[in-house]
Amino acid sequence: MPQLLLGNDAIALGMIQSGCQVVTAYPGTPSSEILAGVIKFKKKLGADVYTEWSASEKVALEVALAASWSGLRAATTMKQVGLNVAADPLFSAAYTGVVAGLVIVPCDDPGPHSSQTEQDSRLMALTAKVPVFDPSTPEEAMAMVEAAFDLSERHRIPVILRPTTRVCHAVQSVDIDDPAQKYKANGKAGFKKDPQRWAATPVFRLKLHHELNAKLQAIEAEFEKSPLNTIFNSPISNSLNGELEIGRIGIIASGVAFATAQESLAELGVSAPLLKIGTPYPLPRKLVSDFVSQFDRVLVLEEPDACIELQIPDRTRVSGRLDGVVPIAGELTPEVIMSVVAEALERAGVSVPPPPDDATLASIVQSLKITPRRPRLCPGCSHRSAFYTVKHTFGPNAIYPGDIGCYTLGTNLRVVDTCVDMGASVTMAAGFYHAGRLIGDKRPIISTIGDSTFIHSGIVPLINAVHTNARFVLLILDNHTTAMTGAQPTPANDFAADGGAATRVPIPDIVKACGVKFVRVADPYDQEPFESLLKEAHAFTQSPDGGVAVIIADRPCVLYDDTPVKSNPMPVVVTEQCDGCRYCVEAFECPALVLRPDKSRVDIDYRTCVECGQCIDACYKGFIVPKELAVSDQPLAVSN
Repeated sequence: MPQLLLGNDAIALGMIQSGCQVVTAYPGTPSSEILAGVIKFKKKLGADVYTEWSASEKVALEVALAASWSGLRAATTMKQVGLNVAADPLFSAAYTGVVAGLVIVPCDDPGPHSSQTEQDSRLMALTAKVPVFDPSTPEEAMAMVEAAFDLSERHRIPVILRPTTRVCHAVQSVDIDDPAQKYKANGKAGFKKDPQRWAATPVFRLKLHHELNAKLQAIEAEFEKSPLNTIFNSPISNSLNGELEIGRIGIIASGVAFATAQESLAELGVSAPLLKIGTPYPLPRKLVSDFVSQFDRVLVLEEPDACIELQIPDRTRVSGRLDGVVPIAGELTPEVIMSVVAEALERAGVSVPPPPDDATLASIVQSLKITPRRPRLCPGCSHRSAFYTVKHTFGPNAIYPGDIGCYTLGTNLRVVDTCVDMGASVTMAAGFYHAGRLIGDKRPIISTIGDSTFIHSGIVPLINAVHTNARFVLLILDNHTTAMTGAQPTPANDFAADGGAATRVPIPDIVKACGVKFVRVADPYDQEPFESLLKEAHAFTQSPDGGVAVIIADRPCVLYDDTPVKSNPMPVVVTEQCDGCRYCVEAFECPALVLRPDKSRVDIDYRTCVECGQCIDACYKGFIVPKELAVSDQPLAVSN
């Protein structure tokens, strides 16, 4: 029965139908909806599945690995940079192997659209020696889940399913024949001790490495005959003039690039031999080499990097990312692939029509006169209030290490100077302090990190900073959820992934346990007391017995819980005296503050305003006031 499914939902349903009993995850675009989908389908189908938003990707993989060793099919999901965090257990699990199927789903972000890198998880898999499936559509991703579990169990090896953003967030009509689970868990499940494997010393690890290499050879032999690796189209035929061009050019493609290449060839009116690779590692090298040998040139289309191309034994006739024929960075959008394929065909002597004329569409888009706007924090976001007060307190010369989350947008407010990876704001702050101490740089250091990110990667850096006597202010922006990726719970919440009860781990207790002596909790909406607290914290860092000072800016995300705002609304107006100086728009940057096209004044956009009242302090001239205090007979210019 066909059903429209988001790609991530298709993967989730594939897990349920494959009998997966443990699914763990750490949220991150484009992977976040997978665990949510698992929870939705397990309730709908009555499946007994344990689900968990883990504290980090490393934790998520290790929980899933333990489940596999206990005889239960398990899966874990994350985004591509999350696989970096999970690298330790990934590499080790490849050696030790698994019992029940273990499928790891790192979702890559070519572009990147929402990531600090566009790294290729297939290359991580190649280094770790873990097989990879590379789906091109949501339907194929769903089918590959079962294939991945089957391969994992037959060869006792973890398997990676690597979708990209365009698969994760595409919607496709998927045939769902039987909603019941296709796989039943082993009734004899239970961890069986085997120290020489599960706790192998270096001597036994060498033996396990030999086993792993043998597994990969066997898997490559299977992939040579797999229907996931298929040649489409006969020798090149140009439908424009009916001529046959044999042996000039072939194309190898995988993932979304394969589907896009098919569409591009159809639009160009050319039917060229196209080898689809669904299993990029270990590459079925004989199949690929035989294909390459038939042509003068072979074009490899894959993203976000060169994985298939790197494994081709003889690349004399091959073009792709490595020689720059395919752009060496960026997403392979339909426009890019169309251009690359057309140019490759022309170089091979195959005439192709000019690309479709999109002048009409371009004209329509241009007529919309859409003004591009950079991403901004939401109206009412407490991070904005915290950042505004920090900037007002310490000015432009302080050092502001930042972190990964909504609050990275503090760059717009000029209070985020660095962003490396999750947890780095704490370690960078410590590093700046120790470096500054050596060279006499005494600028204040105020680092920022979110609640989920602090639990994920900030605790150990904080312990290190305390131990090494670093001195800086750490601002933990606690909005009670993992806001940027869809409001998933954190260990600081009292409910679990599926809504069930969970034990809350209070962040202030964690901070105190790290050895921090100055720990305060404050509401950033209370801007004057918050500023006083910031000054007190900085003074502590400079005192003889001082050290790291931690302030927890505690207020829920307005999209997650708007109760505090609704229970105490503060509607505001902009008075007629507003002269359009733009200070509030630039320094506070709330989307509800709108500068008129003629730049004569600022208005309130009441369609987006949440009546938090935080912008009152953002106008140093006093032209933004509470509505109740406005002069009743004075005309006010506002947007409706």
